[in-house]
Amino acid sequence: MKPKKTALYPVHLRLGAKMVEFAGFLMPVQYTSILEEHQRVRTTVGVFDVSHMGDIVIRGPRALELVNYLTINDVQRLQDYQAQYTAMCNEQGGIVDDLICYRYPDHFLLVVNAANTEKDYQWILRHRMDGVDVENISDRITQLAVQGKMAEPTLQKLTDVDLGRIQFYGFTEGRLADVPMLISRTGYTGEPGFELYLEREHSETVWNAIVEAGKEFHITPVGLGARDSLRLEKKYCLYGNDIDETTNPFEAGLGWITKLEKGDFVGKRALMKIKQHGIRRKLVGFVVEGRMIPRHGYPIRIDGRPVGHVTSGAFSPILEKNIGLGYVAIEHARVGEAIEIEARGKQFPAQIVKTPFV
Repeated sequence: MKPKKTALYPVHLRLGAKMVEFAGFLMPVQYTSILEEHQRVRTTVGVFDVSHMGDIVIRGPRALELVNYLTINDVQRLQDYQAQYTAMCNEQGGIVDDLICYRYPDHFLLVVNAANTEKDYQWILRHRMDGVDVENISDRITQLAVQGKMAEPTLQKLTDVDLGRIQFYGFTEGRLADVPMLISRTGYTGEPGFELYLEREHSETVWNAIVEAGKEFHITPVGLGARDSLRLEKKYCLYGNDIDETTNPFEAGLGWITKLEKGDFVGKRALMKIKQHGIRRKLVGFVVEGRMIPRHGYPIRIDGRPVGHVTSGAFSPILEKNIGLGYVAIEHARVGEAIEIEARGKQFPAQIVKTPFV
């Protein structure tokens, strides 16, 4: 199957981006360098095309009931125009996907991982209740992320919406660059910023307006490479690497979004048992001594004995060290524990550290 292209694909080519296939899309991995783009977001502002993400609308009289049954966080706590980080689990407690749930007055928008869009859509349909409509609108939506300390002053030039009044994980509907859209104070970088959802046909208009508005802050387009190193410094999980259907929220450090006290939901019984009996492994952060970059799947050892495996790794431009995440047997998952990462038949010393890294 041919990879899809976002509406901004021609823009990325004109900017000289290095394009790669990711989650079924041709996406920019970098425009100049991962290091430069990462530092720009940490210091001023960057703009990302993240239109590969999936967008699923759920509406109808029982929409709230369905969304609360499918997700592990408590959607009933949301007011209108609030968003929530959450996940869907299977009956065994494994993570089907992590996602953001947006509550509108009359419907919900679930923003899911690109590689899981069709899987998630079918999962929702499988559990759909009478009186609920489910629609996958992913092909109609462009999603832009504007992230960094200067994201708000950049975007404020383009809208009459008072962006300062939007709370973290709050959102509104308004016009920006004279285009109607959802404006959300969310992101995947750990920096202040916004995510914008708009109809596909307005993509280049809005992109160009943001780039022009951000010139005084030296705004730069940012690719998937820096998106990965940025999220890793904050220990944000990446589906398919750090979490999947073989991992549960408690071992992944997502117990804070798992509301066992709410009503019934898919996976609740299994998750209650896991919490009762305790986890056997834990997702930890570590710093490598030396120049080896840890990669997904590398074994983690202590005194030559296997105790876990790496899930993510990258060079941290802020720490100027190689960092990673991995699952380690719970008895070894202590901050300060000395471990070794096996790569190419060699053992590289590392140490478990407190996260987030920065």
